[in-house]
Amino acid sequence: MKKDIILSGVGGQGILSIATVIGRAALAEGLQIKQAEVHGMSQRGGDVQSHLRISSTEIHSDLIPRGAVDLVISLEPMESLRYLPWLGDEGWVVTNTVPVVNIPNYPPEEALQGELNALPQVVTLDADALARDAGSPRSANMALLGAAAPLLGIAAEKLEEGIRAIFARKGEAIVEANLAAFRAGYETARKQTAR
Repeated sequence: MKKDIILSGVGGQGILSIATVIGRAALAEGLQIKQAEVHGMSQRGGDVQSHLRISSTEIHSDLIPRGAVDLVISLEPMESLRYLPWLGDEGWVVTNTVPVVNIPNYPPEEALQGELNALPQVVTLDADALARDAGSPRSANMALLGAAAPLLGIAAEKLEEGIRAIFARKGEAIVEANLAAFRAGYETARKQTAR
């Protein structure tokens, strides 16, 4: 088993939480992981990305070469498109459709959606709305993780255990809200990937 993943978005969206949950779940399944530092402007609103590599065999580098990524998981639609040169031929993009307009010449939403719709393997979702519906507007990252879960090759139960572990100190209500967002994202992706 091998998965090379790029996590992307803007600062403050919870990319590190996604990486932490995936990392815990991978280790619980006996897999090896390497993660590059988060690169970019990690303060709120700046673009950020991180490489995450998971494998059942030894991993020699934490950086993924262009054209080799299996999965781009993005909390922001323009950021998902930025990493298409890294995507492999069989790779998937899983992205939130809600833009964070953080630059003056941000492309129109319709143009972004058109680009995403043209991809051969893509899951798009309004992760923000799923999180709100789950009772936790700040859980869009967990809704997005849920949407990526069917493509990770890691048991959803292990990912849920990771969510429990990282949010436990915030109380059971926060844990349950994050799990609800994760499950909503999972169901959305399951429907889209079953086509």
